[in-house]
Amino acid sequence: MLDFRIFTFLEVCKQMNFTKAAKKLNITQPAVSQHIRWLEKEYGIKLFEMEGKKLSLTEEGDLFRNAAMTFQHDEMYLKHKIQEIKKGKRRIYFGATLTIGDFILPRAAAEFIKMHPDTEVSIRIANTEDLLNQLDQGEIDFAMVEGYFEKKEYDYRIYSRESYIAVCGRDYCFQKEPEVLEDLLSEPLITREAGSGTREIMEKSLDGRNLKIGDFKKNHEASSLHMIKKLVAEGCGITFLYEAAAGEELRDGILRKLELKDFPVVHDFTFVWRNHSIFSQDYLNIFNSLHKNDEYTI
Repeated sequence: MLDFRIFTFLEVCKQMNFTKAAKKLNITQPAVSQHIRWLEKEYGIKLFEMEGKKLSLTEEGDLFRNAAMTFQHDEMYLKHKIQEIKKGKRRIYFGATLTIGDFILPRAAAEFIKMHPDTEVSIRIANTEDLLNQLDQGEIDFAMVEGYFEKKEYDYRIYSRESYIAVCGRDYCFQKEPEVLEDLLSEPLITREAGSGTREIMEKSLDGRNLKIGDFKKNHEASSLHMIKKLVAEGCGITFLYEAAAGEELRDGILRKLELKDFPVVHDFTFVWRNHSIFSQDYLNIFNSLHKNDEYTI
């Protein structure tokens, strides 16, 4: 069982305030301080330091936090495994970002379910940030994400490499056919919401060219990729997305890929789990099973 003082430490890391952590844990602030001092003495390190009035982790504290989050995740996974043995039934919990869940994963997931009739599967669709948070809290076993993540905190395998492209509707009219990214700034842009992997890739691609979303003529947002594609097909603007997410519309001629000379963007879709987990081999076995059954993988 994970020492209760570890949970106190993790809550302080989340709140970065002893008093707020105490309220969340329903204990006193002196008790929080006592728990932190015990951990520091036990491990011979200093976990936190004050920079003015701001609490921050030390280098050793950050290492300890990373390990503690994996301990927490592994303990919850172990509890699930024990219950599975008792019930004679296995269940895996994982998450995927919207593009992966809607356009990359379905075939592989279907094959996995057919090949493992004794296993129940629970799949959550959310943005990268939310999935990583769920992974850290032990709510899911692993995640498949398209956004960026701290590689020092997670073990991972590249699931596929996908082209990220600009598209417009079949009959969309430009004053001049765009050749480079800046030629599109005079057009309305339709994007996913802030925090989504698709949006994050675009923002980073623009940033590398000293541009931002606000530089486009207009910016419409929608959390649904299907709606974005419909709006673009109806001539409401242009968008950037993964080619795999628009494969059907491109094949049917509903959408048109814009061939930009300065926008050859390829990004990894990644299978991630907590760093140094004692159950890493379990996750790798699932990764291999999904990977070999997916027509989109590298």
